[in-house]
Amino acid sequence: MGAVGKPLPHESAVGHVTGRARYIDDLAPMAGELCVDFVGSPVARGVVRSIDLAAARAAPGVVCVLTYEDLGGRNHFGPILPEEPFLAEKELVYLGQPVVVIGAETAEAARRACSLVRIDCDQLEPVLSIDDAIAADAFIAPERQLISPGAENDERFKAAFQTAPHTLSGRFHAGGQEQFYFETQSAIALPGEGDSIRVLSSTQSTTETQEVVSEALGVGFHQVICECHRMGGAFGGKETQSTLTAVMASLVAHKTGRPARLVLRRDVDMLTTGKRHPYQTDYRVAFDAEGRLLAVEFRFFSNGGAFADLSTSVLDRTLFHADNAYHTPLMRVTGRVCRTNLPPNTAFRGFGGPQAVVLIESCLHDIAAVVGRDPVDVRRDNLYVDGDPERSVTQYGQTVRDHLLEETLDRLVESSDYRRRFAKAEAFNRQSETQLKGVALSMVKFGISFTTKFLNQANALVNLYTDGSVQVSTGGTEMGQGLNTKIRQVVADEFGLPVERVRMMATSSEKSNNTSPTAASAGTDLNGAAALDACRQIKQRMIAYAAELFGAAPEAVLIEGGRVSARGGEPAAGLDFGEFCARARRERVNLGARGFFATPELDYDPVGGRGNPFYYYTTGAAVAEVTIDRFTGELAFDRADLLMDVGRMINPGVDRGQVIGGFVQGVGWVTNEELRYDGAGRLLSTGPTTYKIPNVTDLPRELNVDFIDNPKHQKNVRQSKAVGEPPLMLGVAVWLAAKHALSCLAPGAPVELAVPATGEELLTRMTRLARSEASHAKAAGSP
Repeated sequence: MGAVGKPLPHESAVGHVTGRARYIDDLAPMAGELCVDFVGSPVARGVVRSIDLAAARAAPGVVCVLTYEDLGGRNHFGPILPEEPFLAEKELVYLGQPVVVIGAETAEAARRACSLVRIDCDQLEPVLSIDDAIAADAFIAPERQLISPGAENDERFKAAFQTAPHTLSGRFHAGGQEQFYFETQSAIALPGEGDSIRVLSSTQSTTETQEVVSEALGVGFHQVICECHRMGGAFGGKETQSTLTAVMASLVAHKTGRPARLVLRRDVDMLTTGKRHPYQTDYRVAFDAEGRLLAVEFRFFSNGGAFADLSTSVLDRTLFHADNAYHTPLMRVTGRVCRTNLPPNTAFRGFGGPQAVVLIESCLHDIAAVVGRDPVDVRRDNLYVDGDPERSVTQYGQTVRDHLLEETLDRLVESSDYRRRFAKAEAFNRQSETQLKGVALSMVKFGISFTTKFLNQANALVNLYTDGSVQVSTGGTEMGQGLNTKIRQVVADEFGLPVERVRMMATSSEKSNNTSPTAASAGTDLNGAAALDACRQIKQRMIAYAAELFGAAPEAVLIEGGRVSARGGEPAAGLDFGEFCARARRERVNLGARGFFATPELDYDPVGGRGNPFYYYTTGAAVAEVTIDRFTGELAFDRADLLMDVGRMINPGVDRGQVIGGFVQGVGWVTNEELRYDGAGRLLSTGPTTYKIPNVTDLPRELNVDFIDNPKHQKNVRQSKAVGEPPLMLGVAVWLAAKHALSCLAPGAPVELAVPATGEELLTRMTRLARSEASHAKAAGSP
């Protein structure tokens, strides 16, 4: 058996648990290294009148105090709309926005100097909420929309709602979420000869960092090398926003000719960087007496913050996932990104998908309450059906095929004992005066590929050495997700070697150029395929040489088990892999290759809103059970059962870890994690004491994880599937279980519940529902 398919330990596991794995701030200070800090805007919205830098420049240990005027290049950047300044000029648009950068001999000297900078500004009333932005007509881009075939006809769409047996409408709120990576935004800049500079960055995109730094300094891309060995977490927060930290460190290094380091403090990181986008959505759904969807209309509004960042792409994915796993005959989904005076919100695991998935799942749960059916049965009746042309096409025209949605739901309902537990929870709620129980199932269908087509490419460099060992360099970045572990297994498997003979190198723009961010759950899909392409190029040369060496036909050559041989060839026993490589080198056989991969079958027209933006879908389901204290709103997570279709796993251990980790992160989003701002636009939850990510006590008492084999899936590296983001949306099952628990207080009616369903939110909803029920009972009993 080869390396692929084995639950091998993470390639850095020993380093992680022993502390030997090095991150940016673990690197020893270099000779002459400067500590970098910055002064942020004191207001969420204002206009600069003057900046007094004299005291800061005169402070002990200060080497440089820099503003936008010291940039050698342009003062604006952005992955989609280049509108964000590196350093603010006159207009201040969010609290903490970088204005002044300081380089000093020590971190303490830099901090003291920052406190001496005086920014005099005219403070303006900030726009903070989605409602404020809508009222002010403050939007980042034009409205985006997807309209399913048939729904373009206004009369037909209107008639669907007018003639439907049932309709529901309302407004749904989903909060933001902090990435809370363990390693904060970090960068070290090392000046080289001339204008060259080397940047060590905790980033998901070495290419974007390379390009943004070069543009800020006013030098060519070829003068900047960006390198990332590993990150201490990222979750999307380092896809674009790591570049600003790298720019500030590089600016100091470029101006002084000395190495410069910037590592954000936790509170500063949380205060000044973007989060998952909060959403406010107006919805209406039409459905028949059995709960089958007839028509859906969603109007999404996201809080994009002060600048565009990735907000429009995030919104695109929201629109793509408004259906989740369910077919709707007529669907209209629109969206706007609101511009507010908060830090620009950015990528976060799921990238707009969760905000759509939780909404459609909530609607189906409410539909079940209206028609009096089990929510699972309503879900099953609305699932996409593989091979059915009437029930397999999305609102953007892509056919959903080769899936096991029905099988996944049926198997999980049985394995989790859902129906018995659901009935037991309902019986419990009729008896208990102190607690409520809820049991719920949710689904996920997540599209895999960047929705921006050109990003779906990767390159890799593979080098064989004459001792039979291998080095692999790709454009993918390791953030703990196991990307390098999987690629290492793929390469080892292709050459028939033990994984110990393969080393994954640091990601560098010097070796892998024009790379895409490690994001969209596509890291292994893209970079693993590129590495595999390089391996196969080398193997073809090895096979040609082996055929000549052994006097055999090329198809008789075997490269496996650490040896190279040929059936019926000479020498009969073949050669050790390393010995063969040494001989091949002496015969001038090229033992290195650069591989490339571009995702096929992507054909989407963003103007018309039709086509195939995704290569395939990763699907799954979850059943969750919770108990809620009627008097405090405290939620106890009792049990979770997860079932995922992730194809043929390259590493079952890594995939299991990703499923559990993603699920728990999703649970945090829908339950504990709440971002609170004051009226001045200052984030109040800036650390683990005030921002509650899940800990071990928040895990379910029983957690069952399983995978379903899908023989239909033949695409991708070794028929694997992406697993990074989809499991996060299974956390919605916990939120739905809370809705089910509360539904006993309003039988036969939808239950309104926001995300996150904190203890406070649950207690508030229970109180309102109890009062409403009492009021109805009183009215029913009155003459």
